[in-house]
Amino acid sequence: MVRNSIGISTCGDHGGWKVDYVIRRGDKGLPQDYFQAQHKDTWYWALDGFFYKNDLWVTLLCVRNSPKTTSAALGFETCGADLAKISGLENDPQQWSVKYFPLVPDGIRAYPSATAVVEGEYAYIFALLETDSRPMLLTRIPLDGLDAPAEHLQYLSKSGSWKPGLTPADAMHVMKHGNTEMTVRYHPLLKKWVAILNYPKFFSDKIVFRTAPQLAGPWSEGKVIYRIPEMQKGGAGHDKDTFCYAAKEHPEFRQPGSLLITYACNTMKMQKLTSNLDIYFPKVVRVPFAK
Repeated sequence: MVRNSIGISTCGDHGGWKVDYVIRRGDKGLPQDYFQAQHKDTWYWALDGFFYKNDLWVTLLCVRNSPKTTSAALGFETCGADLAKISGLENDPQQWSVKYFPLVPDGIRAYPSATAVVEGEYAYIFALLETDSRPMLLTRIPLDGLDAPAEHLQYLSKSGSWKPGLTPADAMHVMKHGNTEMTVRYHPLLKKWVAILNYPKFFSDKIVFRTAPQLAGPWSEGKVIYRIPEMQKGGAGHDKDTFCYAAKEHPEFRQPGSLLITYACNTMKMQKLTSNLDIYFPKVVRVPFAK
């Protein structure tokens, strides 16, 4: 099974919408990961991205098998973060050019990838610090230094200054609790940044909404904006082994008075994925939202 693929949604001139799914094919026509691992016995999960000068930059979390984990659903561990630069977006996705750039190596347990935005002359990337409290750190890369991101990476330190590289022990916790996957996007009507993420506690049914005047915060504790039915007894799709994650906002589909949010679910009993194909399938909800 390929480790990652892509879906491309397009909107027509008259409001029509469609989505096309792409699995990359190798020289012999066989399916392969769309984003190719750069290290032996690893693979990539693509988490977020941003545009700059007609190119799409995608944050890639490096992942590998974890033999110490007893659950197959959680049998992995992180091993670094890289950036992919995708060029030639006007061409067929099979022909897109993908170049890979090292960002943060394995070992420091804080990998910039969770969500990324461009503001001013920088691309800002949030990183989850993999400790019990799971705080979020903030890093940035000058846009004119994206072709050598590891050399130009900076982190927001506890003193409030930006320093080169990434030293988690010295980094400011811009959010007390975070998540591996989430979104941070600017809302002009609010004049604030909005973070959408699952409540940072495993097996929670809550998706929360946080706001901040600046990317560095201060971030609000969070308001529950949606409760996931699959995680509630008696809810649609509920199963004791199901867990849900990766709540994200999609502002490109925003409508007045609402947010469009997606999330994903999986199961602790892997055999259930073959008997119930509705489990491991993207969930899309439109949530009422007032300014």
